[in-house]
Amino acid sequence: MRRLRGSGLLRDMVRETELTPAHLVQPLFVELGTDSRTPIEAMPGVERLSISHAVEEADTIQELGIPAVLLFGVPAEKDEQGSGAHDDEGVVQLAVRAIKEAHPELLVITDVCLCAYTSHGHCGVVRPDGAIDNDVTLELLAQTAISHARAGADAVAPSDMMDGRVGALRGQLDAEGMKETPIVAYSAKFASAFYGPFREAADSTPAFGDRRTYQMDPANSDEAVREALLDAEEGADILMVKPALPYLDVIQRIKEATGMPLAAYNVSGEYAMVKAAAAAGQIDERAAVLEALTAIRRAGADIVITYHAKDAARWLR
Repeated sequence: MRRLRGSGLLRDMVRETELTPAHLVQPLFVELGTDSRTPIEAMPGVERLSISHAVEEADTIQELGIPAVLLFGVPAEKDEQGSGAHDDEGVVQLAVRAIKEAHPELLVITDVCLCAYTSHGHCGVVRPDGAIDNDVTLELLAQTAISHARAGADAVAPSDMMDGRVGALRGQLDAEGMKETPIVAYSAKFASAFYGPFREAADSTPAFGDRRTYQMDPANSDEAVREALLDAEEGADILMVKPALPYLDVIQRIKEATGMPLAAYNVSGEYAMVKAAAAAGQIDERAAVLEALTAIRRAGADIVITYHAKDAARWLR
């Protein structure tokens, strides 16, 4: 077996899994009310960006050969219904227009959820008894997806984990004449401890309770496959597993079960751990990042959403 490991050229020729910038998506946090870059303490190297700075960042991303960005909005105001999410002059909508005008060939995917827009931080409308109202939330999510698509989003990515949301979005998009807008479904999104830094970045920590009544139990992989199959039936074009590294088995199972294009989200906690270990001199950051991203691809992900995307693209080039 060692004969084909004897040189870099031989290893390259027989390598089974390819990792290139074309497989990566860079998440961006965009906020209103500033004209600056605001560092996110829990995620070294990641910033909240004003719209003008997001456009500049998109220029760098495109130059590096990364084909897509995933936009998250940080609004100036919040309310119980998360109405800023579907405001046609909201932060994501304005950012989509600006980025697409400056970089029409860059794919702009928008996160469709209410958590960053609600005063309570939950991903849906909260009933008086404290439960999330699934069906009322679906209506608001559909309005949000339509608003993003009208602004020019190339794809919409519902991340809320409400039941039936892919079908609701597909039906409303089609009814509004947006049949060609793809849906990237967060199909298996687990109630994970690895989201902590993201909640600082998006200012979306729940004011009470947690999200375990709608995000998945980390112990369940059969359920993840069922979720993915349901999303496929409802009209999803790309499925997603989130987080990535602790769920490589789930990525593999969903890829095998569906055969559909599959994304995996290398989330904020995964990013922060690598950064912290590298800063402490305990690991080689470049080697660890490329190994981790390759492992996600090896498990079956066609697309890797990662905060390491820019650095990885530079290293790969």
